[in-house]
Amino acid sequence: MMPPMAKRAEKTSNEEVITTHINADFDALASMMAAKRLYPEATLVFPGSQEKNLRNFFLHSTSYLFNFTKLKQIDFNAIRRLILVDTRQKSRIGKFADLVGEKNVEFHLYDHHPDAEDDIRGDLEVVRKTGSTTTILTKIIQEKGIAITPDEATIMSLGIHEDTGSFTFVSTTPEDHRAAAWLVEQGANHNLISDMLTRELDAEQIWLLNDLTQSATTRVINGLKVVVAKVIREKYIGDFAVLVHKFMEMENLQVVFALAQMEDKVYLVARSRIADVNVAEIALAFGGGGHPEAASATIKNKTLVQVERSLRALLTSRINPQKRAKDIMSSPVIQVSPDQSIKEAATTMTKYNINVLLVMDRHQNLKGYVTRQVLEKAVFFNLGRNRVMDYMNIEFSAVSPDALLGEVQDLIIKNKLRILPVLEGDNVLGVITRTDLLNILVGGPVVPDFLYDSSHASQFLRKKNMAALLKERFPRRIIHLFKEFGNVADMLGYNAYLVGGLVRDLFLKHDNLDVDVVIEGDGIKFAQEFSALHEVRVRSHKKFGTAVLIFPDGFKVDVATARMEYYESPAAPPIVETSSLKMDLYRRDFIINTLAIELNKRHYGTLVDYFGAQKDLKEKGIRVLHNLSFVEDPTRVFRAIRFEQRFGFKIDKLTLALMKNAVSSDYFKELSGRRLFLELRLLLMEREPIRAIERMSEFNLLQCISPEISQDKELRKVLEEIRGVISWFDLLYLDEPYQPWKVYWHGLTSSLNKRALGLLMERMQVTDQELNHMHHLRSHVIEAMDRLYRFKSENDYALYTLLYQYDTEVLLYMMAKANNKNIKKLISHYFTKLKDEKVILKGRDLKKMGFPPGPVYKKIFDRLLEARLNRAIRSRKEELRFVKEHFGDLLVPE
Repeated sequence: MMPPMAKRAEKTSNEEVITTHINADFDALASMMAAKRLYPEATLVFPGSQEKNLRNFFLHSTSYLFNFTKLKQIDFNAIRRLILVDTRQKSRIGKFADLVGEKNVEFHLYDHHPDAEDDIRGDLEVVRKTGSTTTILTKIIQEKGIAITPDEATIMSLGIHEDTGSFTFVSTTPEDHRAAAWLVEQGANHNLISDMLTRELDAEQIWLLNDLTQSATTRVINGLKVVVAKVIREKYIGDFAVLVHKFMEMENLQVVFALAQMEDKVYLVARSRIADVNVAEIALAFGGGGHPEAASATIKNKTLVQVERSLRALLTSRINPQKRAKDIMSSPVIQVSPDQSIKEAATTMTKYNINVLLVMDRHQNLKGYVTRQVLEKAVFFNLGRNRVMDYMNIEFSAVSPDALLGEVQDLIIKNKLRILPVLEGDNVLGVITRTDLLNILVGGPVVPDFLYDSSHASQFLRKKNMAALLKERFPRRIIHLFKEFGNVADMLGYNAYLVGGLVRDLFLKHDNLDVDVVIEGDGIKFAQEFSALHEVRVRSHKKFGTAVLIFPDGFKVDVATARMEYYESPAAPPIVETSSLKMDLYRRDFIINTLAIELNKRHYGTLVDYFGAQKDLKEKGIRVLHNLSFVEDPTRVFRAIRFEQRFGFKIDKLTLALMKNAVSSDYFKELSGRRLFLELRLLLMEREPIRAIERMSEFNLLQCISPEISQDKELRKVLEEIRGVISWFDLLYLDEPYQPWKVYWHGLTSSLNKRALGLLMERMQVTDQELNHMHHLRSHVIEAMDRLYRFKSENDYALYTLLYQYDTEVLLYMMAKANNKNIKKLISHYFTKLKDEKVILKGRDLKKMGFPPGPVYKKIFDRLLEARLNRAIRSRKEELRFVKEHFGDLLVPE
């Protein structure tokens, strides 16, 4: 019989294992405990050593709670699922890294850290931006209604407290507070938590803290102050991260990197309170990880001197330089000449929607500036024909491209400047507006009072990174494509952004693979360069600076040059000019559609939100960007209704008033019929278009389609019948491709006679062959329905002959329109029994039988189909016999 100690040394064969990162902390432990609740059959295993703080907890606290298995007892060949918590990095999980790539091992990942280059790809990935991983798992446990003990609640609460600095770290989120509150309700012991978090320092730790203070040196790296401290100890001293935190608080430091050589390792702990220093990037380079605000690494086989030298090199290359005028200036500069009239200057200002214009002569020398208030008052006094030079401001401040942010701030704020030109010699490179400065000072973009912009400024709008969400929501192939776009943009010196509905739907968690890319640069050149590096075709449109990338599998990506638009009159087509991202987004229809995500490698995944789109998405509101939006493009009224119904959002009061004004002012009369039809088609393509049609009626928009269309009882009845017929047809699972919007189109125009329908299609400028065919069939619907009403024959071929000429959409419309059960029954019989009936024999069979090719083939096949539909024949053998019996006289003798 095997002795007890030998039994414990046997390898376990558990198929599920829960583990975390080497040097596990309390968040790692708590996450493992929480994961055990989700995977009750799993084995708990540390991949390596734990922090001393955690080891002491095992020795002196509630160790009886933990049923951990030693690493050496694990049979790695038996593992079928690895549950990894508080990390995704292959380099941080010790021997378990050997399982990566094994086809028979599932990986379930739970983590709150930013993406890293060596992240493992999981079969299940739950990655959220919270202060601790325990928070993520606590929420899942709470949602699933799983009970936990007070001891478990205490440990989980301790994990949240440690990783959030008891909710003082900037990485703390509302979810951390809510999770901690729930754990308190489950009986978490605050006395134990307090004891663990507020233990007094021992003598060794006090000396270590003193040495950190004495060794600290301050370096100015690219305009930023960074403190580096270092200590050496022969033996390991625990809680080094706690000591660094205390050091940072005592000295009121913004950025600190602390190095400690203890035993045969060097430990790095880094903290940052400013966005320009991402300490996680630095720690990652040493094989560690963490967050932009707090990170650490354990470095083996290097001396303290070697690590310090590497650290200094990394700091120089990775820390963003302090912002200078050239980085935040706006361009291109919109200008007028001194000799232009006041009226012309006012027109330019209105066209570009700005409040200040630089005045520059024909040699591009800066002469002054003129404001909107001056121009408006001059026009009011009938001075519109006077020259700009007569009333421009000729005294102005300026800065060089290398002027620091502090100098720019002093000039604009102290002198109350509206605009600050950036000059290199006499050359105007750009301008800095009050809005540009405000964007930097408040830490992110705000709605501008006017819309200069710059490809230089966009790189500093780094408040939310969407890389993890992109990775979660899109296939690996698409993510690779996004990164390739960024690489090509970097190569060309451009900025590339994801824009449009895809970014909006990323927040709404709606599937969307319509990829739209905006380039600050030459969009067509970007597309051509991408095509040269990849197997992709390009179709470009030089007038608008746009291109389409067409991949071998038919997948398409729209590429556009960042541009601005202005309209010469209400409802007129836009005039397009090259511009920048901010002005490109400003031309969008609604604020919810103004988000962008940067694709360049350095800031990959950075969200750009100039106009508060995140707020509107959260509040489920639809707002225009400016009050003339519907005057410029009345079709936006239809889009407002479409988005309102699709997302269940609410159009805000001002936007509603502007929509009603656009309708009452009859801006639609100047709208081309083609543009109107395209918007109607999109609206009818929505999943539930009936409510959208009702909203159109509330705004009196149906009259824009035709004066003869109104939302009466008959139209409502037809539309409801169409909804029912479409649901019935979908449930047949016939694998029949069709377009439901066409059925609704027929229903919407059902009150129009043949002549009125023809005039409508003519006004809509419908030239597409398919749509013309649809109109032709529709014009014969009444005749077909009359024949169906009088159809008495039981001959299926006769029914087939009557209906096969009509598209599926027209037949479904006829079913909905017919107030007759027999007609519905006949069309239903056609769909379910007759439509897909096919003759088995082919032309080669007839030729083999001895029939010479020619018109006789069609005659034979028609007769065969008739016989099959009327159930006279069913098999191939019967078809052959039928042909010989009825067409044998036509056989060519051998």
